[in-house]
Amino acid sequence: MSTQNLEILLVEDDPRDAELTLRALRKHNIANEVRVLQDGVQALDFLFGRGPFAAAERVRPRLILLDLKLPKVDGLEVLRAIKADANLRTVPVVMLTSSREERDLLESYRLGMNSYIVKPVDFEQFMESVRQVGLYWLLLNQAPGENREG
Repeated sequence: MSTQNLEILLVEDDPRDAELTLRALRKHNIANEVRVLQDGVQALDFLFGRGPFAAAERVRPRLILLDLKLPKVDGLEVLRAIKADANLRTVPVVMLTSSREERDLLESYRLGMNSYIVKPVDFEQFMESVRQVGLYWLLLNQAPGENREG
C-alpha cells in the first residue's frame, strides 16, 4: 500500500462544504494532495481498491476527513471498515460533521475516531477549524511509520 503523496482524503457529500474545506487547506498551504469523494461507497472502494478503483494502486492517506451523514454508506460504516483494516487503522480519521447528537459522538469514538469536530455555521470559523485540523494532523502529529528529522 502506497501513500503516493496523498495527504488528505476528504469524504464529503455537500459540494459547498467540500469547496470550503479545500479553500481553507489551500489558503494556509496545508495540504498539496487532497482527494475528494462524495459518498461512503466511493470512499470504501477507493481505500480498498474496489470497483472503479480496482485497477489503481491502493493508497494510504495521511489523514481522512470524514462526514458522518453520507449517502449510500454512512460515515460510521466507513470508519468501522477503516479501523478494522490492519493497513488503514493507524490513519487518523477526523469526523467533520454537522451532527451534534451525543450518540453519534459516542459511537464515533467507540469505533476509533481520532477527533470529532462539529462544522461551524460561520464561514470564518469553518475556515479556521479546517486550518487547525490540517496543521495539527499533518504538521504536528507524529504518526506511525513517519520518520521526521527535527
